[in-house]
Amino acid sequence: MTTSEHIVREEGPVTLLGGGEVFAGDIEAALALAPTCVAADSGAAAAVAAGVELAAVIGDLDSAPAEVLAQIPAARRHRIAEQESTDFDKALTRIDAPLVLGVGFTGARLDHQLAAFNTLATHPHRSCILLGAHEIVLLAPPRITLPTTAGDVVSLMPLAPVTGRSQGLEWPIDGLDFAPGGRIGTSNRALGPVTLEIDGPDMLLILPRRLMAPLAAQLLRPEHAPWPARA
Repeated sequence: MTTSEHIVREEGPVTLLGGGEVFAGDIEAALALAPTCVAADSGAAAAVAAGVELAAVIGDLDSAPAEVLAQIPAARRHRIAEQESTDFDKALTRIDAPLVLGVGFTGARLDHQLAAFNTLATHPHRSCILLGAHEIVLLAPPRITLPTTAGDVVSLMPLAPVTGRSQGLEWPIDGLDFAPGGRIGTSNRALGPVTLEIDGPDMLLILPRRLMAPLAAQLLRPEHAPWPARA
């Protein structure tokens, strides 16, 4: 068992593979931006199948097939035995990198997908983009300008009561109170580039998949200010 807070430390972004659906081109697209690859438990199977070298596999290691784990050096297998968190949570919190690109955390089981979204909100100081079949999902940072074009769908889904402001959306969010069970902001549309200011680390941002690379570049800029860790 590994007890170190950080298992993988990188100055650049890291690709993290999960056991959900991995769509065509996902791994290649993520590795082009984040060449260091880590697996969360059963995500190791996707890495081995794709011939991708893993810096580490992290989790309770009860889902990855034994024949897959046997192909990964023992020193890179990190078993975290506690059952209070998901494998995505275990892996994300043990990666010290400016950005994580998550592949295989959407699709497949809906409960796993919802748990991944919860992990994004639980650890808002860890910048992470989840790659889906057609969209990317991330926790909206305090302020960001999106490289959208007119007609792009920009969806906002609150995980707790939250407010914000916008420029460049067809339906501005200024003065609106968002909350689960109340107002949500899905299927808004961009008029061009969109600037968002969000008042708390509780809003999911869902964007077209093609924006992953330019959005990742923005999150890696020195002037980008992520959320602080929750108390």
